[in-house]
Amino acid sequence: MQLLTPDEGLLAVRLARGAIEYTITKKPKPAIPLTPVFSEKRGVFVTLTKSGELRGCIGFPYPVLPLGEAIESAAVAAALEDPRFPGVKKDEVASLDFEVTVLTIPVPLDCDPADRPTHIEVGRHGLIARGYGTSGLLLPQVATEYHWDAKTFLDQTCQKAGLPTHCWQQPIIEILTFEGQIFTGSFKGSV
Repeated sequence: MQLLTPDEGLLAVRLARGAIEYTITKKPKPAIPLTPVFSEKRGVFVTLTKSGELRGCIGFPYPVLPLGEAIESAAVAAALEDPRFPGVKKDEVASLDFEVTVLTIPVPLDCDPADRPTHIEVGRHGLIARGYGTSGLLLPQVATEYHWDAKTFLDQTCQKAGLPTHCWQQPIIEILTFEGQIFTGSFKGSV
């Protein structure tokens, strides 16, 4: 999968910002000339923070939409539909910081469950835990931010899925890894 260039990363941030401004503040959508990569189906997450605290995070783990459309949809959903937070209000928009994380396709971690921690590179891999009809995802940057080792990262991903910690040691629990290309920006300055 082709990585985005730094300039394309800036476009991704501008696209997310434009979608939020259009939806919440009713500003016109900016005319952003997109490169061909934005027509490719890609997984993506948009994370919003305010004063360093999480304000919303939603995305698409799998490439189900063209990247441009996925960024806009994820940005609006992170602002208005994350069930952990009330929707972003018009007067909050100017204080938001966010990151756009473009994902590689998740792949199953193919090893003995007891060996899973040795196959995870903290800071590089994001994780998905699936089992018992539920799943949870944590982006690669989460483990780095909290200084987790691979076992703690696995435990926390299981908890995010609503599963018991240490369940990653069971063969019935599927663990998938992916990588993310992270681009950051804010509403306060130029992007």
